[in-house]
Amino acid sequence: MTHPIRIAPSILAANFSKLGQEVRDVVDAGADWIHLDVMDGHFVPNITFGPDVIKSLRSYTDATFDCHLMIAPADSFLEAFAKAGCDILTVHAEAGPHLHRSLQTVKALGKKAGVSLNPATPESALEYVLDSLDLILVMTVNPGFGGQKFISVMEEKIRRIKAMVGDRPIEIEVDGGIAPETAGVVTGAGANVLVAGSAIFKGGSVEAYRAAIEAIRTPAEKGR
Repeated sequence: MTHPIRIAPSILAANFSKLGQEVRDVVDAGADWIHLDVMDGHFVPNITFGPDVIKSLRSYTDATFDCHLMIAPADSFLEAFAKAGCDILTVHAEAGPHLHRSLQTVKALGKKAGVSLNPATPESALEYVLDSLDLILVMTVNPGFGGQKFISVMEEKIRRIKAMVGDRPIEIEVDGGIAPETAGVVTGAGANVLVAGSAIFKGGSVEAYRAAIEAIRTPAEKGR
């Protein structure tokens, strides 16, 4: 199954003093999804925002809210993020002992379920949950901070995950170091959802964001 290329700007790199407007502007500029990086200062060495902030942003757009939960444990917070308006809830394979149960909880909440893998986590962690997944998020940097450099060996990991997925209707997302130079690399390996933060939120205007999105989308499409 071939999914469309989707560009998912991470609001981690947006101007937090006008976050609602930033979300609206980047969607107007052509973003397909809004990527929400939730960090707890425990699972990753940074703290960002929680469900109340996401709920406050929901009225600014109808675009898909793609929520990446870099928190541990995650299960006790899934309902809050679902009620806040997230459409996809992605948990880390490393964040708890009962991954299948976490995914069942997400599905029971009526949301799409994703699993994220840190760079050092093998794709074998996905083997027994593939049929519960709507999305796999491959971290191409170590999570916790924006603006990091793409880890090149992740290209082969994406290829192996694509082969594992086979004809299942699972989207493959990549997050970390995505820019015009790496967009074609990851789509060539099999990814279709590209998360980018600092590469998009620069210039401070709809026109600047549109140019940045197209600068990623064009090589991503060619990379296929």
